[in-house]
Amino acid sequence: MVTLSAEHPVSDDFRAALGASIAAFLDEQEAVLRALDPAAAPLLARARDFTAGGKRLRPAFAAWAWVASGGSPALPEGVLNAAASLDVLHVSALMHDDVMDASDERRGVPAAHRQFEADHREQGRRGDPEAFGRAGAILLGDLLLVWSEEMFRRSGLPPEALQRAYPHLEAVRTEVTTGQYLDVVAQSQDPYAISRTPAGRERLVEMIRTVVTWKSASYSIRRPMLVGAAVAGAEPAVIDALSAAGQPLGRAFQYRDDVLGVFGDEALTGKESGEDVREGKLTLLAAEAFIRADDADAAELAALFGDPALTAAQVERARALITGSGAREAVEAEIRREYDAALELLAAAPLTPEGRDGLSALARLAVRRDF
Repeated sequence: MVTLSAEHPVSDDFRAALGASIAAFLDEQEAVLRALDPAAAPLLARARDFTAGGKRLRPAFAAWAWVASGGSPALPEGVLNAAASLDVLHVSALMHDDVMDASDERRGVPAAHRQFEADHREQGRRGDPEAFGRAGAILLGDLLLVWSEEMFRRSGLPPEALQRAYPHLEAVRTEVTTGQYLDVVAQSQDPYAISRTPAGRERLVEMIRTVVTWKSASYSIRRPMLVGAAVAGAEPAVIDALSAAGQPLGRAFQYRDDVLGVFGDEALTGKESGEDVREGKLTLLAAEAFIRADDADAAELAALFGDPALTAAQVERARALITGSGAREAVEAEIRREYDAALELLAAAPLTPEGRDGLSALARLAVRRDF
């Protein structure tokens, strides 16, 4: 049993317990895959690799919401297993996300589709290695999605607790998948052209806010909290308060992620610094840069944005244009606004004192990324 502490809301012991829970579940799946065919072994190996690390924020928000709803900081095994299943769900989305973004790295190692692609080349297989890699990663993501639901169902929670939480798990899968599609639609837009008119600027920001709300905010923070609260049998007032706080906090979390995607430390993000510039990833930071830059700087940024062959000097120039436009300051101000709103809602919510302290500490950790 692991006991939560607001002083270290995602402690090493908590992370280790989550990792052990996921590893034990995957140990059971090894026999299942082996019985199907030994050729499926790379699926399990990569499932182990990509679920072995990470910030564990989603399980932490679920666990602390359990405490905030009247549960004990000494987490029962069923609560821990249920929370851990949310990280398996998260990794399933990462596998798909990396394929859609054509990302080369994830958590400091080659992305899954690149690893499957390397298998194809090393084994001299027939056909297109890149297509094989994409197919392998998509199927790994699908398998992890299936396993996340199975892990939650077999967590050891009482049937009534499972039934209370299922609507939130069902909703989050719909929300994140729809949010991903809305992101694909957004990424197909030309931010430079849209940003040149007042109406276009407003539409650009609203489009990004919608994507962030459903692709990230609800999926990363709001729904995990609601799952934990539902498992604890929270009163409607608690559910409503956590729901209200989760959306602004989730947006602040994602906006921080977007800043790190351009200006972050590779050791912290696990991805190459400036990758979002090369990908042409349409985030609030990018939108604000196009909106706030003058015509000449916006046109120069547009010429760099989304070019995968950018040199380090060109990426640095893009960073300078973004900073010079005032976009970074604007996004930092929005992060503070959303974060402060979430903390005010948590402070006023009918939560247990231990749970409120833990969620508030976890919120600070999520937005400041002091891991």
